[in-house]
Amino acid sequence: MSKITDPIGDYLTRLRNGIKANHRIVDIPASNIKKAMTEVLFDKGYILNYKFDEAGPQGTIKIALKYHPTTKLSAIRELRRVSKPGLRQYRSAEELPRVLNGLGIAIVSTSHGVMTDKEARGKHVGGEVLCYVS
Repeated sequence: MSKITDPIGDYLTRLRNGIKANHRIVDIPASNIKKAMTEVLFDKGYILNYKFDEAGPQGTIKIALKYHPTTKLSAIRELRRVSKPGLRQYRSAEELPRVLNGLGIAIVSTSHGVMTDKEARGKHVGGEVLCYVS
């Protein structure tokens, strides 16, 4: 078994693959930052529900994906990793990006926790831009 060098990239890829395969639930190995990102996605309505399962040494996150009832399109159109292990992307509060002119969100890891770009601008804190969700 190989070591994952980019756990956040793996998290986004598992979500992306689950959406492409029209899965209802996706299991992802847990970590504190992934739990915080999952809570942001749930608060902003991109996922239906989530559950933290503490079984085993690491635990897992079970994420129920959200689809439109009639068209079966996912609530998440695009997940894009921004800050990578080889090139971290840090932005001040003024430089935080706007995704789709405010229709999408950027998930930012700040000194005040993981939050959206809009919340970070409101609290006037910058941080590492983890990913774009639209």
